[in-house]
Order: sequence, then structure tokens, then C-alpha cells
Amino acid sequence: MSMPLSATVRVTLGLIAVALACLVFGDFEISAHEPWRELGRLFLGLVQPDFSSVDFLGEAILRTVAFAFVGVGLGAAAGLLLALLFQHLWVRTFCAFIRAIHELFWALIFLQSFGLHPITGVLAIAIPYAGIFAKVYAEILDETDPEPARILPRRTGHLSVLLYARISQAWPHLVSYTAYRLECGLRSSAVIGFVGMPTLGFHLAGAFAQGHYATVGALLILFYVLIGTLRLWVRPRLLPLYLLAAPFCLGTGLPIVWSNVSRFFSHDIVPAPLRRGEGLEGLLPWFGDLFVQQALPGIWNTLLLTQMALVVTGVLAMALFPLISRHFTGRLGGTAGHVVLVVMRSTPEYLLAFILLQLWGPSMLPAVVALALHNGAIIGHLVGRRSNEIALRQDAPHGLDRYAYEVAPRVYGPFLALLFYRWEIIMRETAILGILGIATLGFYVDSAIQEIRFDRAMVLILITALLNIGIDILARRLRSYLRLRHTINRQSC
Repeated sequence: MSMPLSATVRVTLGLIAVALACLVFGDFEISAHEPWRELGRLFLGLVQPDFSSVDFLGEAILRTVAFAFVGVGLGAAAGLLLALLFQHLWVRTFCAFIRAIHELFWALIFLQSFGLHPITGVLAIAIPYAGIFAKVYAEILDETDPEPARILPRRTGHLSVLLYARISQAWPHLVSYTAYRLECGLRSSAVIGFVGMPTLGFHLAGAFAQGHYATVGALLILFYVLIGTLRLWVRPRLLPLYLLAAPFCLGTGLPIVWSNVSRFFSHDIVPAPLRRGEGLEGLLPWFGDLFVQQALPGIWNTLLLTQMALVVTGVLAMALFPLISRHFTGRLGGTAGHVVLVVMRSTPEYLLAFILLQLWGPSMLPAVVALALHNGAIIGHLVGRRSNEIALRQDAPHGLDRYAYEVAPRVYGPFLALLFYRWEIIMRETAILGILGIATLGFYVDSAIQEIRFDRAMVLILITALLNIGIDILARRLRSYLRLRHTINRQSC
């Protein structure tokens, strides 16, 4: 049973009203010199890519794949163990916290202790992914049929029950979701290159800085091919070989100075007043100044950008889903639409925002466009697949009437569920885009790290995590209020 339409309409109009109000405070100025000329040069680089540096491009792709496999593999293993304990509140809280912190924030934390060592990139991917895996694995295991466990002998051990009655049922879903997270891991692996790890993002940033758009085009095309052909080269029989070989392809990096590691976790991240022995009398003014001067402006801009990106994402998703819906396109058109959506959703928000910032200059516009394109393509793809399950009557109207009166109303509930599910993820990405110069929480985190004020950076990262958790709670309550019982496709995570 679903809520009356008026409730859905009220929530939808409320989100739109908030986003329109945010427009008043947002900065959408295009300040770059001749932005359309630069966009044309980028397009020319995409259609005329330079693959001459084969060794350099091959190494970038190899490092990207290696970090993805190792990070996702460790995250999946840890996530499965946490999923088995997910009924405990402390485990759920811990997983919510670690997944609320973006991979780039984790990378920035570990860079200060481990430096440019492969362990920095691996942990930056593995830790948040462990929290995500734990949540989704637990949901998958909870949805298994309890009957097989009941018919086992009474003395059957807990491990045997788990293996033969629950994991055996859930195995296809666990494998399917893990394969999707590997695709996400490739995107995360590329992105951590922007903070110095030797993956695709590192070389992409360098090529952009030098204006080598042909090299940028080659890197982007190789990345899209890598994502698009994932199912062809990641075969179950080859997976153990990949997992064994990946750690040896990470490179060596700079040696770890363990004294720096110890100093960072025992001294550098401790608030300055506590290091000086000032106690609460010094800590409260210190925190108050940090909160007013940096946290509050960062929270304000993060919320502004998130709400605008959320609504634009929704509009774009509802406009894009017909591209792959059999009710609006034929086989050829559906294939072309699928390719378009794959390219859009395969491009990480951070990477797309970086490109647009180079072309349009620093403002909220590149961030909103990047977030909306990526997340709108993901939701549009899932809603389009959902629409293919709808059977229309033979005399159903065509064109715009079919969209407005037959298909859109039937997929709107699942669409809202997916949009609310992505809300927390959009918030995570919004915060991290501050590293690119937009004044969200990530901007102040990056500034604190550049000033070697790691204690301030850690507090701001904790605030970011709490903000993400709050948005997740709000989104779940809205889904409950609207009774959106649609089972979220696991790949929407």
C-alpha cells in the first residue's frame, strides 16, 4: 500500500522549493577566459586522442586496476565479517561512520602518516568500502529464506548454518554486488590519483595542467573502455589470479617512516589545547573558533550544493530513463542510450568536476553539473530498467502522453526511493569537491592539512561524517513516511 499522491507531491515540491531557495545563495558565475574554446579543445582531444605514450598510459591503467582489486578485496573481506555482526548497534554505528568519510578524505589522512606508499591508497579504498559492504551484505543475508536453517539438525554449528543455509542462498547476490563494487573501486582508484597516488587521476591532472588535451582524451577513453569491458575480462576463474597479482602491481612508493606514523596518531591529530595541557578551558574556545570560522561556512555551502545537486539529479534521471526504456526506444536506440548512460555514470564526480572547473572556473556550477550527470545517469539507468518490467495495454498512448500518464507515474515511487538512497552519497561527494576549491567542508579540510593543522582537519572530517549520517537518517525517514517499499537495486549503492 502506498501513501496518497498528495504526500509524494508535498515532499517533491518541498525539495524543489528548498533547491530554488538555495539558488539565491549559490555562486554560478563562469569566470574562466574563453571557456567554450577550452571545451572545444577538450572535445578535439577526445576525438583525436594521443596514444603515443603507450608505456605511460599502460602503467596508469595497471596501477588503477591494482589499487581497485586490492582495496575492494580487503573491503569485501572485512565487510563480510562485519555483516555477520551487524545486529549489534556498535557495529552498525562503526560501519556508518567509516563509510560516511569519502575515500579522498581517508587518502589525505593516511598521506600524512604513511606518505606516498601503496598502503595509503589501499586503505583509502578498503576502509569506506568495508562499511558499505557490511551494510549491503547484511541486508542480502537478512533477506534469505530462514526455512533451510530450521530443517538442519539441532546440533549443527553456527558456522555450518551460516555457510550452508544463508551464504549458499545469498551467494549469487553477494557476487553480483561485489562485481558492481569493483566497478566503483576502479572509479575510486582513479580519483585517489588526484592526491598523488600513481593512478589514472594523477596523470590526468598533470596532462590537464599542461594543456595536453589529446593525452587527457586518451586517458579518458581507456578508462571508459576499462569500465565498459569489465564483464569481459573479470571472469570468475581469473579472479583469484587477479587478486594474487594485484599487490605486486601497486608499485613500491616511498618507504614508510614509522616514527611519523606514531607521531601523527599520537600527537598531530590531538587538538592543540590538549597538547599544550590547557584542558577544557582551552579546548572549548579552540573548538568554538573552528566551528564558527570554518565548520559553519563549510556546512552551509555543503548543504546548499547538495540540495541543488539532488534536485537537478532527479530532473535529469527522469529525463534520461527513456533512453533505455523499451517503451520509448527500439533496439538500436536503446543500445545507444545505454552507451551514453554508461559513459556518464562511469565518470567519477570528482573527475568530472575537476574537468569542468578547468573549463569554467571556480564556482558551484561545475560541481552541480558533475554531481547531477553522474548520479542522474545511475538513477536513470535503474529507473529505465524498472520501466521495462511494466506491461502497457495495447491502446496505450505514444510519445509525451505515454511518458506523462502511463510510465512516469508508475516508476516515480522507485525513482524517489533511489534518489533518497543516493542523497547521502551526493553529500559525501559534495564535501570532497571542496578540495578542488569550492568552499564546502572539503575546502577547509584541505586548507587545514596544507597548514599542517591536522587536529583541525580531523575535527572537520568528523563533522563531515556526522553530517552524512544525519542526511542518511533523514532520507530513510522520508522513505518510511512515503512508504517507498520498493526494494532498492543493490547496484544503486
